[in-house]
Amino acid sequence: METAAVRAAVPSPAVPAEDGRTRDRVSGLLLEHGPQSAAELAARLGISPAAVRRHLDGLVATGRVDERVAPGGQRGRGRPARRFALTDAGRSSFPHAYDDLALTALRFVAEHGGPDAVRAVAEKQLSGLAERCSTAVDDALADAERDGATAPVDRAQVLATALTTEGYAATASAISSGGQLCQHHCPVAHVAAEFPQLCEAETAVISKLVGTHVQRLATIAHGDGICTTHIPAQLTPTSRNKATPARPVPAGSAVAHDAGASTSSTPSIDRERTPA
Repeated sequence: METAAVRAAVPSPAVPAEDGRTRDRVSGLLLEHGPQSAAELAARLGISPAAVRRHLDGLVATGRVDERVAPGGQRGRGRPARRFALTDAGRSSFPHAYDDLALTALRFVAEHGGPDAVRAVAEKQLSGLAERCSTAVDDALADAERDGATAPVDRAQVLATALTTEGYAATASAISSGGQLCQHHCPVAHVAAEFPQLCEAETAVISKLVGTHVQRLATIAHGDGICTTHIPAQLTPTSRNKATPARPVPAGSAVAHDAGASTSSTPSIDRERTPA
Protein backbone atom coordinates (compact mmCIF):
# COMPACT_ATOMS: atom_id res chain seq x y z
CA MET A 1 0.00 0.00 0.00
CA GLU A 2 1.26 3.46 -0.86
CA THR A 3 2.38 5.46 2.18
CA ALA A 4 2.43 9.21 2.73
CA ALA A 5 6.25 9.14 2.60
CA VAL A 6 6.17 7.51 -0.82
CA ARG A 7 3.63 10.01 -2.07
CA ALA A 8 5.71 12.88 -0.73
CA ALA A 9 8.69 11.69 -2.78
CA VAL A 10 6.71 11.99 -6.01
CA PRO A 11 6.67 15.52 -7.49
CA SER A 12 3.16 16.94 -7.41
CA PRO A 13 1.63 18.76 -10.39
CA ALA A 14 1.32 22.52 -10.36
CA VAL A 15 -1.39 23.72 -7.97
CA PRO A 16 -3.84 26.40 -9.21
CA ALA A 17 -3.54 29.69 -7.37
CA GLU A 18 -6.97 29.38 -5.74
CA ASP A 19 -6.18 25.87 -4.49
CA GLY A 20 -2.85 27.10 -3.19
CA ARG A 21 -4.54 29.85 -1.17
CA THR A 22 -7.06 27.39 0.28
CA ARG A 23 -4.30 24.98 1.27
CA ASP A 24 -2.45 27.83 2.94
CA ARG A 25 -5.62 28.57 4.92
CA VAL A 26 -5.90 24.89 5.89
CA SER A 27 -2.28 24.90 7.03
CA GLY A 28 -2.87 28.10 8.99
CA LEU A 29 -5.84 26.57 10.82
CA LEU A 30 -3.81 23.48 11.70
CA LEU A 31 -1.04 25.72 13.01
CA GLU A 32 -3.45 27.84 15.06
CA HIS A 33 -5.79 25.15 16.40
CA GLY A 34 -3.71 21.97 16.24
CA PRO A 35 -4.84 18.61 14.76
CA GLN A 36 -8.36 18.67 13.32
CA SER A 37 -10.72 16.49 11.34
CA ALA A 38 -11.86 17.30 7.82
CA ALA A 39 -15.32 18.18 9.17
CA GLU A 40 -13.89 20.65 11.67
CA LEU A 41 -11.78 22.30 8.99
CA ALA A 42 -14.75 22.44 6.62
CA ALA A 43 -16.85 24.23 9.26
CA ARG A 44 -14.14 26.82 9.84
CA LEU A 45 -13.53 27.38 6.12
CA GLY A 46 -17.19 27.35 5.09
CA ILE A 47 -16.69 24.73 2.37
CA SER A 48 -17.74 21.09 2.03
CA PRO A 49 -15.85 18.27 3.81
CA ALA A 50 -15.23 16.68 0.40
CA ALA A 51 -13.47 19.82 -0.82
CA VAL A 52 -11.39 19.97 2.36
CA ARG A 53 -10.35 16.33 1.94
CA ARG A 54 -9.15 17.10 -1.58
CA HIS A 55 -6.90 19.85 -0.24
CA LEU A 56 -5.76 17.67 2.67
CA ASP A 57 -4.80 14.92 0.22
CA GLY A 58 -2.64 17.43 -1.62
CA LEU A 59 -0.96 18.61 1.60
CA VAL A 60 -0.33 15.02 2.69
CA ALA A 61 1.20 14.23 -0.72
CA THR A 62 3.69 17.10 -0.37
CA GLY A 63 4.63 16.12 3.18
CA ARG A 64 3.22 19.26 4.82
CA VAL A 65 0.41 17.45 6.65
CA ASP A 66 0.21 14.07 8.37
CA GLU A 67 -2.93 11.96 8.73
CA ARG A 68 -3.49 9.96 11.90
CA VAL A 69 -6.26 8.07 13.71
CA ALA A 70 -8.03 10.26 16.26
CA PRO A 71 -7.89 9.23 19.93
CA GLY A 72 -11.00 7.26 20.90
CA GLY A 73 -10.79 4.61 18.20
CA GLN A 74 -13.59 3.49 15.87
CA ARG A 75 -16.77 5.50 15.39
CA GLY A 76 -19.52 2.94 14.92
CA ARG A 77 -19.29 0.88 11.74
CA GLY A 78 -17.63 3.47 9.56
CA ARG A 79 -14.04 4.38 9.05
CA PRO A 80 -12.09 5.40 12.17
CA ALA A 81 -12.05 9.13 12.85
CA ARG A 82 -9.10 10.76 11.12
CA ARG A 83 -7.33 13.92 12.22
CA PHE A 84 -4.78 15.96 10.34
CA ALA A 85 -1.74 17.73 11.76
CA LEU A 86 1.18 19.77 10.42
CA THR A 87 4.50 18.01 9.94
CA ASP A 88 7.88 19.63 10.61
CA ALA A 89 8.07 20.44 6.89
CA GLY A 90 4.65 22.07 7.11
CA ARG A 91 5.71 24.21 10.05
CA SER A 92 8.93 25.25 8.35
CA SER A 93 6.91 26.72 5.46
CA PHE A 94 5.71 29.51 7.78
CA PRO A 95 7.87 32.60 8.35
CA HIS A 96 10.34 32.34 11.22
CA ALA A 97 12.77 34.67 12.96
CA TYR A 98 15.70 32.33 13.65
CA ASP A 99 18.14 34.51 11.71
CA ASP A 100 16.92 37.65 13.49
CA LEU A 101 17.30 35.93 16.86
CA ALA A 102 20.82 34.74 16.04
CA LEU A 103 21.85 38.18 14.80
CA THR A 104 20.44 39.87 17.91
CA ALA A 105 22.30 37.44 20.17
CA LEU A 106 25.62 37.81 18.34
CA ARG A 107 25.33 41.59 18.25
CA PHE A 108 24.87 41.54 22.02
CA VAL A 109 27.90 39.25 22.39
CA ALA A 110 29.99 41.50 20.12
CA GLU A 111 28.96 44.63 22.01
CA HIS A 112 29.83 43.22 25.43
CA GLY A 113 32.65 40.78 24.63
CA GLY A 114 34.19 41.95 21.37
CA PRO A 115 35.19 39.95 18.27
CA ASP A 116 36.94 37.24 20.29
CA ALA A 117 33.72 36.46 22.13
CA VAL A 118 31.89 36.09 18.82
CA ARG A 119 34.66 33.80 17.61
CA ALA A 120 34.29 31.67 20.73
CA VAL A 121 30.55 31.35 20.09
CA ALA A 122 31.19 30.34 16.48
CA GLU A 123 33.74 27.71 17.51
CA LYS A 124 31.35 26.33 20.12
CA GLN A 125 28.53 26.19 17.59
CA LEU A 126 30.69 24.25 15.11
CA SER A 127 32.24 21.87 17.64
CA GLY A 128 29.34 19.45 17.33
CA LEU A 129 29.55 19.49 13.53
CA ALA A 130 33.31 18.90 13.72
CA GLU A 131 32.86 15.92 16.02
CA ARG A 132 30.18 14.28 13.89
CA CYS A 133 32.07 14.81 10.62
CA SER A 134 35.35 13.65 12.18
CA THR A 135 33.74 10.38 13.19
CA ALA A 136 32.30 9.89 9.71
CA VAL A 137 35.61 10.65 7.98
CA ASP A 138 37.67 8.45 10.30
CA ASP A 139 35.23 5.54 10.00
CA ALA A 140 35.17 5.73 6.20
CA LEU A 141 38.97 5.92 5.88
CA ALA A 142 40.00 3.66 8.75
CA ASP A 143 41.99 1.22 6.59
CA ALA A 144 43.85 3.92 4.68
CA GLU A 145 44.58 5.84 7.89
CA ARG A 146 46.35 2.82 9.39
CA ASP A 147 48.79 2.86 6.47
CA GLY A 148 49.27 6.63 6.71
CA ALA A 149 48.51 6.92 3.02
CA THR A 150 45.35 9.02 3.02
CA ALA A 151 45.71 12.27 1.06
CA PRO A 152 43.79 15.38 2.09
CA VAL A 153 41.85 15.26 -1.19
CA ASP A 154 40.68 11.73 -0.35
CA ARG A 155 39.53 12.91 3.06
CA ALA A 156 37.75 15.84 1.41
CA GLN A 157 35.69 13.42 -0.70
CA VAL A 158 34.46 11.68 2.44
CA LEU A 159 34.00 14.99 4.26
CA ALA A 160 31.76 16.22 1.43
CA THR A 161 29.44 13.26 2.03
CA ALA A 162 29.37 13.97 5.78
CA LEU A 163 28.65 17.69 5.20
CA THR A 164 25.83 16.83 2.79
CA THR A 165 24.22 14.80 5.56
CA GLU A 166 24.41 17.95 7.70
CA GLY A 167 22.58 19.99 5.05
CA TYR A 168 25.50 21.67 3.24
CA ALA A 169 24.98 19.97 -0.16
CA ALA A 170 28.75 19.54 -0.50
CA THR A 171 30.89 18.06 -3.27
CA ALA A 172 34.64 17.55 -3.65
CA SER A 173 36.82 17.20 -6.72
CA ALA A 174 40.50 16.81 -7.56
CA ILE A 175 42.26 19.55 -9.53
CA SER A 176 45.84 19.99 -10.74
CA SER A 177 46.92 21.86 -7.60
CA GLY A 178 45.15 19.57 -5.12
CA GLY A 179 41.40 19.58 -4.62
CA GLN A 180 38.33 21.69 -4.03
CA LEU A 181 35.52 21.30 -1.51
CA CYS A 182 32.32 23.05 -2.59
CA GLN A 183 29.34 23.73 -0.35
CA HIS A 184 26.24 24.62 -2.35
CA HIS A 185 24.18 25.58 0.70
CA CYS A 186 25.01 27.47 3.90
CA PRO A 187 22.54 27.16 6.81
CA VAL A 188 23.89 30.34 8.46
CA ALA A 189 24.61 32.50 5.41
CA HIS A 190 22.57 35.50 6.55
CA VAL A 191 24.24 35.57 9.95
CA ALA A 192 27.72 34.92 8.56
CA ALA A 193 27.35 37.89 6.21
CA GLU A 194 27.58 40.16 9.29
CA PHE A 195 29.82 37.94 11.42
CA PRO A 196 32.65 36.41 9.31
CA GLN A 197 33.90 34.61 12.43
CA LEU A 198 31.41 31.86 11.52
CA CYS A 199 33.11 31.31 8.15
CA GLU A 200 36.55 31.45 9.79
CA ALA A 201 35.58 28.82 12.36
CA GLU A 202 34.10 26.62 9.64
CA THR A 203 37.29 26.90 7.58
CA ALA A 204 39.33 25.85 10.62
CA VAL A 205 37.09 22.79 11.03
CA ILE A 206 37.56 21.84 7.37
CA SER A 207 41.34 22.25 7.71
CA LYS A 208 41.40 20.00 10.76
CA LEU A 209 39.24 17.33 9.14
CA VAL A 210 41.19 17.11 5.86
CA GLY A 211 44.51 17.24 7.71
CA THR A 212 46.18 20.20 6.00
CA HIS A 213 46.04 23.97 5.61
CA VAL A 214 43.17 25.07 3.35
CA GLN A 215 42.17 28.35 1.74
CA ARG A 216 38.70 29.76 1.32
CA LEU A 217 38.22 31.10 -2.20
CA ALA A 218 34.54 32.07 -2.06
CA THR A 219 31.61 32.08 0.38
CA ILE A 220 27.85 32.32 -0.01
CA ALA A 221 27.81 34.77 2.90
CA HIS A 222 29.85 37.25 0.84
CA GLY A 223 27.58 36.98 -2.19
CA ASP A 224 29.23 34.11 -4.07
CA GLY A 225 27.08 31.28 -5.40
CA ILE A 226 29.07 28.53 -3.67
CA CYS A 227 31.38 28.25 -0.68
CA THR A 228 34.63 27.04 -2.26
CA THR A 229 37.63 25.79 -0.28
CA HIS A 230 40.97 24.99 -1.92
CA ILE A 231 42.89 22.01 -0.57
CA PRO A 232 46.56 22.12 -1.66
CA ALA A 233 48.30 18.92 -2.72
CA GLN A 234 50.95 17.57 -0.37
CA LEU A 235 54.26 17.16 -2.14
CA THR A 236 57.21 16.16 0.00
CA PRO A 237 57.29 12.68 1.60
CA THR A 238 59.15 12.27 4.90
CA SER A 239 61.05 9.34 6.37
CA ARG A 240 57.91 8.25 8.23
CA ASN A 241 55.90 7.83 5.05
CA LYS A 242 53.67 10.82 5.76
CA ALA A 243 53.11 13.66 3.32
CA THR A 244 53.97 17.18 4.39
CA PRO A 245 53.80 20.39 2.36
CA ALA A 246 57.07 21.25 0.63
CA ARG A 247 58.80 24.26 2.19
CA PRO A 248 61.72 26.33 0.89
CA VAL A 249 65.04 25.68 2.65
CA PRO A 250 66.54 28.90 4.10
CA ALA A 251 69.98 29.82 2.76
CA GLY A 252 72.79 28.92 5.14
CA SER A 253 70.71 26.42 7.13
CA ALA A 254 72.08 23.11 8.37
CA VAL A 255 69.88 21.24 5.91
CA ALA A 256 71.32 23.24 3.04
CA HIS A 257 74.92 22.51 4.13
CA ASP A 258 74.17 18.80 4.56
CA ALA A 259 72.80 18.73 1.06
CA GLY A 260 76.09 20.18 -0.20
CA ALA A 261 74.41 23.43 -1.23
CA SER A 262 73.37 21.67 -4.39
CA THR A 263 71.67 23.73 -7.06
CA SER A 264 69.83 20.70 -8.41
CA SER A 265 66.06 21.09 -8.83
CA THR A 266 65.44 17.56 -7.47
CA PRO A 267 63.53 17.75 -4.15
CA SER A 268 65.53 16.53 -1.18
CA ILE A 269 64.20 13.74 1.05
CA ASP A 270 64.98 13.71 4.74
CA ARG A 271 66.35 10.39 5.94
CA GLU A 272 66.89 9.09 9.45
CA ARG A 273 70.59 8.91 10.36
CA THR A 274 72.47 6.60 12.68
CA PRO A 275 74.63 8.47 15.21
CA ALA A 276 78.40 8.01 14.69
